[in-house]
Amino acid sequence: MSKASSAARARQPAPDTANAPHVLVVDDQRDNAMLLQHYLEAEGYRVSLADDGRDALRAVALSRPDLVLLDVMMPHMDGFEVCRELKARPDSALLPVVLVTALEASDDRIAGIEAGADEFLSKPVNPHELLARVRSLLRLHSTRLELEEARLAVERARGEQLRRTFERYVSPKLVETILTQPERSEDLLVNRNKRLEATVLFADMRGFTRLSEQNSPEVVVGLLNEYFSCLTEVAFRHDGTVFNMAGDALLVGFGVPLPQPDSVSRALLTAGEMQAAFDRLVQRWRKRYGVDAGLGIGINHGDVIAGNIGSPSYMNYTVIGDAVNQASRLTGLAAAGDVLALAAVRERADLDQWGFTEHTLRPPRGPVRQVGQAVFRVEYPPAAGQVEG
Repeated sequence: MSKASSAARARQPAPDTANAPHVLVVDDQRDNAMLLQHYLEAEGYRVSLADDGRDALRAVALSRPDLVLLDVMMPHMDGFEVCRELKARPDSALLPVVLVTALEASDDRIAGIEAGADEFLSKPVNPHELLARVRSLLRLHSTRLELEEARLAVERARGEQLRRTFERYVSPKLVETILTQPERSEDLLVNRNKRLEATVLFADMRGFTRLSEQNSPEVVVGLLNEYFSCLTEVAFRHDGTVFNMAGDALLVGFGVPLPQPDSVSRALLTAGEMQAAFDRLVQRWRKRYGVDAGLGIGINHGDVIAGNIGSPSYMNYTVIGDAVNQASRLTGLAAAGDVLALAAVRERADLDQWGFTEHTLRPPRGPVRQVGQAVFRVEYPPAAGQVEG
């Protein structure tokens, strides 16, 4: 080669390896490591070195290589131990590991396979075999990463779908709990009905008919949106599940879809805070529109069936059963400002915190049916139900 051509070659810039695959070479014999480094860098790979197993684990955690060439016979930690540790860690489980060893016994190869090694190279290393195995494993690693990313993308999309589905009627705290328990989310998405013990709360506006007659449809829709936003915010604060909004009635469940041993206390707190919050809302309505309204609430506890009900084209997750029917009838008997409960609620309530007065019902008007059992009016202590507006 002429001097001119040699000089021209010397002036050529070094290949750009910034985006090249990164190979970590681990060997306590520096000469062996540098020889592998020479072969790999000549092919355009980025190479870093580690002197022993401990350094290798630190290097993998810090630099995230694409492949590890790992000597077996090393002090402190041998290659088998390092390989097992790498494969046990979630962030390096897919990392290709090639064991470089002079050990030829089948037991040693089996030990390497059991440790999770992806390939083997025998010492002294043949450079052609080295580069062929590295290229093959890097292609496989790239494919694995693409498949894993695709799988994670599907999981993220499903998670977002579940979140959008659940957050419409479940409190943010319960949404997070459900998303961490896939079996629970499946129960809610498929047509699978379960019998549960739950506390049911119905809230119904008093004076809605008069309010509707006195205002335009646009105003009424705005008032309903304010009303439901006000009540659902309180329900979510106590991890209630909003099952239904029909007309001016709201159905909330506690202890469903997830068990809540204190479901009765949550329902009683919610009812008191709903009354207080609705009172503040009505005060604004009086000033703004000159309208008045009240809130009647009924609470019951018992067995319910929870599940998706509807047609193939439309499903709604809800609760049904006699406990729900009784709570609905009870709500129809509640006057503005009342929180009425049945004996099943009183039996499970902390009587040091809540007062229950047996309530004499006025004869119902219209199609409202009696509940056929003792009804109690919940008496709240002065501080109960008073929340920040």
